[in-house]
Amino acid sequence: MSIAAPLKVDERGQQAATRSAAPVWRRLTKSLPLKAKIGAVIFSFFILIAIIGPALAPYDPSATTTQVQALAPNIHHLLGTTSTGEDVLSELLVGMRSTVVLGLLTAAIATILAVIVGVSAGFLGGAADETLSLIANVFLVLPALPLLIVVLGYLRNSGELAEAIVLSALGWAWGARVIRAQTLTLRNRDYVLAARETGEQTWRIIIFEILPNEVSLIAAGFVSTVLYAILTSVALSFIGLASFSGWTLGEMLYWAQGQEAIQLGAWWWYVPPGLSVALLGTSLVLLNFGLDEIGNPRLRDGGRRKIKGARWRASDPTPVIREAS
Repeated sequence: MSIAAPLKVDERGQQAATRSAAPVWRRLTKSLPLKAKIGAVIFSFFILIAIIGPALAPYDPSATTTQVQALAPNIHHLLGTTSTGEDVLSELLVGMRSTVVLGLLTAAIATILAVIVGVSAGFLGGAADETLSLIANVFLVLPALPLLIVVLGYLRNSGELAEAIVLSALGWAWGARVIRAQTLTLRNRDYVLAARETGEQTWRIIIFEILPNEVSLIAAGFVSTVLYAILTSVALSFIGLASFSGWTLGEMLYWAQGQEAIQLGAWWWYVPPGLSVALLGTSLVLLNFGLDEIGNPRLRDGGRRKIKGARWRASDPTPVIREAS
């Protein structure tokens, strides 16, 4: 008896430690809505292709031949070729990396700017709030598309970094306004006021008290900016405002349109990049909706009621009167 009791205590302690050491990502995945999980899986697939795609490309995407017509998909070219003999699959695998990297880089720069400006304006208040809000409002009213066309027209051969900086400079202001509004509601909470009374420094209050309560909002803004950057870059490349120093999904569509792939019936030339852009956008939209449900209790509760089905009904406000009648 004296030996068995300690063993039981140790076993319980080990089980409790195992439960407490459960990975954080498992708890996060359980709380994610189904649409967010689907979007995350699709987007993770595209990120994987962006990482290993160029290594899997069977040919040099810029290598041409003397053929005069586009070849349909065959055993040597799984997605066919262009009218100049370029392998479409190789172009797709290489172009996927450039498009995804551009979207992630733009979102990272824009999100950092939005968080710095939005949190600082909302928490500091006063003259700092007015100045930063004025700067954000100026960027909000700028005509983004004409300015993008003009600036990228001059930076046509400057590469992806310059394009990402231009896109992020015109895409951070909306996120900053949303984060500022959320910060204004958080700075007067009891735990923030208590931290101020105890003499906590401003940067510690922002990092440890404000930002953890805005994670879902920041993540949703990041995903939205990735979607904005990818769709905008594809559209600008399609109309010819690209560096053309490498391959992207937008450039594939540009060359397919310029060399009359639709008139030639070469569907394998424009369908793969177009479908990839559509799936990328769909995955980001689903992921964004799921993150919105996590951060918005009304959306989360509404989704749960829909899952429960038709058994859920609104409660009768006057049951006694109904029974008496």
